[in-house]
Amino acid sequence: MDEQRRVAAFLAEHDLSTSPTYRVLDLVSEVGELAKEVETSTEYGADPEAVAVAEDELGDALFALLALAEESGHDAGAALETSLAKYERRVAESGDAGSGDA
Repeated sequence: MDEQRRVAAFLAEHDLSTSPTYRVLDLVSEVGELAKEVETSTEYGADPEAVAVAEDELGDALFALLALAEESGHDAGAALETSLAKYERRVAESGDAGSGDA
């Protein structure tokens, strides 16, 4: 995935390598910022149609996820293909993409 390679190059260029543990914590933090934007823009869900997510915040979460993939030795593109195949299998078997665990 080209995006993962770009993130990897950025991490290397700026000496930002760290353990996957810290990458997960960063990812959770960035996703939390997205959740806060949704919470604020929808008045805590009262107006779901008013949802607003800033592109830069979405980009921060994507960067954090791709950095995690890189630091943990996973190819993000391959991981996405595996995930899509799993969802396709679920839809074919049950008509629903959910795991059924809920």
